[in-house]
Amino acid sequence: MLVDENQERAIPLKQVLREAGYQVIAYISDMADLNKEVAKLNPDVIIIDIDSPSRDTLEHISLAGRDDPRPIVMFTHDGDTEKIRSATRAGVSAYVVGGISNERLKPIMDAALARFDEYRALRLQLDTANNKLAERKVIERAKGILMQRRNINEDQAYQALRKLAMDRNEHLGAVARQVVEAAQLLS
Repeated sequence: MLVDENQERAIPLKQVLREAGYQVIAYISDMADLNKEVAKLNPDVIIIDIDSPSRDTLEHISLAGRDDPRPIVMFTHDGDTEKIRSATRAGVSAYVVGGISNERLKPIMDAALARFDEYRALRLQLDTANNKLAERKVIERAKGILMQRRNINEDQAYQALRKLAMDRNEHLGAVARQVVEAAQLLS
């Protein structure tokens, strides 16, 4: 998907993209339509050509990538360090200052895709770690409830949770959540 407010500037960019082997599935000129068009068309990559990204532009980018992130390449003429940081925080994978030429486009796109893939892998690792931590907290809470209610030690509480999970053929975290929910219901 190509986004450029300047339609005259977009024509040569479309041509350069096609010559580099990319298919431009959509062109939009208004950043306000970005989120809606991304949801509708589900592009692999968003390419934005803009003189200088405004706060509104960065907000539209952030919204478009919030639920279903994808690589975003921004070509601009503004090399301001703070704008680069803001664009990166908004979800831009590659912030390129200066003109676009055929020989530069492919390496830029490859780098943006690689950076995005790395970001997605790190995000997945972080989500997995956060889920494990949350599950660990629920298990600890369930053990505490069992220890208090049954007057048993920590190892016995863990073994009771583990046995219940195995007997029910359920995950330990799910059983721990059930114990916590039952204790809240009975409180």
